Amino acid sequence: MNTPLLKVQGLHAGYGKAEVLRGISLEAAPGSIVTVIGPNGAGKSTLLNALMGVLPATGAVDFAGQSINKLALEERVMLGVALVPERRELFGSMTVQDNLVLGAYRQVRLHNPRWRGQLEVVFELFPRLLERRTQQAGTLSGGERQMLALGRALMSGPKLLMLDEPSLGLAPLVVKDIFRTIDALRKTGVTTLLVEQNARAALEMADYGYVLEMGEIALQGSASELANDPRVIDAYLGAARAGKASTA
Repeated sequence: MNTPLLKVQGLHAGYGKAEVLRGISLEAAPGSIVTVIGPNGAGKSTLLNALMGVLPATGAVDFAGQSINKLALEERVMLGVALVPERRELFGSMTVQDNLVLGAYRQVRLHNPRWRGQLEVVFELFPRLLERRTQQAGTLSGGERQMLALGRALMSGPKLLMLDEPSLGLAPLVVKDIFRTIDALRKTGVTTLLVEQNARAALEMADYGYVLEMGEIALQGSASELANDPRVIDAYLGAARAGKASTA
């Protein structure tokens, strides 16, 4: 069995005295897509922020075989961890291309002269960004902003890409494009940790999944197992999925 790229054991995190996560343990194998689903307020975004180093946390977090517990956010970025936050946090007054170039900070610091070639990779994944490369990011549609946020994260050449609700607020057709791109990243060897409210879409694409409820892991298993678990069907997939599962 491959050594996990990401291994988390007994993670506790929160805001001030309010503990949100209580003893979270999870793993992500190299090149896999792992999803975390659950209701609003379960602690999904808190989990990603703690792993990124945005929030203080206790417990053990190992990345590529080394502990990153004491590393700051910038140091985690340099190791190859990238987060696309729910709010995307783009620089609206800057052009699409300038936002992407900012994402190459890690590669520039590593003195990798091939970082410019990553622009071509991103434009190939998102042709619409190439069309709008000189346009200000603040004028993009919601779907285009999500593409830009993804593209900017990919500019760093991450080993682990963490995505916080990438489908939030997007039209169904745009959501399909975003998830198709996430799935395509699997071929590049990028490991993806996907936090997503759209449980059906996430489980259809993921290799493994965790159900986070009230700050604790309530269920875990292969994505196909979770998609056919009656508890997941009732809580997150609805009657239509239940009917499909019963006839499968």
